[in-house]
Amino acid sequence: MKTSPFKLNHLRWLVVSLVAIATVINYIDRSALAIMWPGIAEDLGLDKSDYANIITVFMISYAIGQSLFGKIFDAIGTRLGFLLSIVVWSVSIALHAIAATAMSFAIFRAILGLGEAGNWPGATKANAEWFPIKERALAQGIFNSGASLGSIIAPPLIAFLYAFLGWQATFIVIGALGIIWIIPWMIIYKSAPDAHPWITDTERQYILTGQKCSTQEQQAKEYVPSTGQLLRHRQAWGVIAARFFIDPIWWLFVAWLPLYLNEKFGFDVKEIGAFAWLPYVGAAIGALFGGWFSGHLLNRGWTVNKARRSAIVLGCLVMLPSLLLTSQAATPWLAMGLIAIILFGFQTAIGNVQTLPSDYFSGKTVGTLAGISGTSAVLSVIITIQLVPMMTQGGDYTAFFILGAALVPLALISLWLGGKIEPVKPKS
Repeated sequence: MKTSPFKLNHLRWLVVSLVAIATVINYIDRSALAIMWPGIAEDLGLDKSDYANIITVFMISYAIGQSLFGKIFDAIGTRLGFLLSIVVWSVSIALHAIAATAMSFAIFRAILGLGEAGNWPGATKANAEWFPIKERALAQGIFNSGASLGSIIAPPLIAFLYAFLGWQATFIVIGALGIIWIIPWMIIYKSAPDAHPWITDTERQYILTGQKCSTQEQQAKEYVPSTGQLLRHRQAWGVIAARFFIDPIWWLFVAWLPLYLNEKFGFDVKEIGAFAWLPYVGAAIGALFGGWFSGHLLNRGWTVNKARRSAIVLGCLVMLPSLLLTSQAATPWLAMGLIAIILFGFQTAIGNVQTLPSDYFSGKTVGTLAGISGTSAVLSVIITIQLVPMMTQGGDYTAFFILGAALVPLALISLWLGGKIEPVKPKS
């Protein structure tokens, strides 16, 4: 282990902040097409079916990228894994500037999906490396708040750039953001905490000691199954199924909120930029609340199983009635207020769902399970994205919100089928 006279207190929080900033950039990049779509579609003669197909290609690539980058992060480590991921997605979003057809958009969107997918298994792995068990949900909440913050920043930022530069130059400008992020990342993230030269002895001991449970649990935590062995555990399938059902709720809004505001209430690009960020304030609060709430319960002596489940159930109980009410919202302000509540509930739940790979497993299994479950989530998102044009003909989005509501209990059932949230032991 290298030693250095320079020591930095609370280094783990700087690491998760960098991951959160990467996630902000990730969401600015992925949101740009939806925000500018009314203008792009008019310029190039494209329609809603073209948009759905472009997003579907993105999601297919994103599904592949989740599992691929889960393996990559486990193989080359968090530092280089993030470097590779963000270079791929930053270059690809800049290439959107030369797209002129639905096909060319789909090609560049596929590369974007492949690169952006790495952010999630990478963040889960960084979380497992840098945080004790009791802080992981909060760390995941900070990371997830980056997605919400990116969705808050993106509409006004993209609309501003679009108004002054046009859509081609806007793609180039936002592509540069990821390249700039690489500089502090490579300087600060030198290694995991066990070997980082800047970490204090106190923080290193706090992190590594906090990752240990009882002797029996620690033995289970050291269990590192192969992919085949991993998939023989019900806990792994519980995570995979929960992500399959819960993730489309978020993506319904990431992919379709600008078009919903355009079709349902007549918003143009400038109005979308001015107001579409509002629901994501609820998401940002939910991301932080969900992480804090789970950690608060753990500090009060609750087991990981009870704390994680309680936070996930609370988030789902917030989402379900709000989705049903939004299906009947008659004004854009009521709709966006209810959507803010939906996204609050979603982020409260998802941050805790995303900690489950590190609650069940450790070592080189965390990134793999995070990647596989991410791929499962994306497959369900692809299905829902293809359904949306058929479900929203004539600008009626009632079925859109009912679909989201139907997914909530299915996610909860999946969580319970996965069994108790505790370290998995090898099968005898």
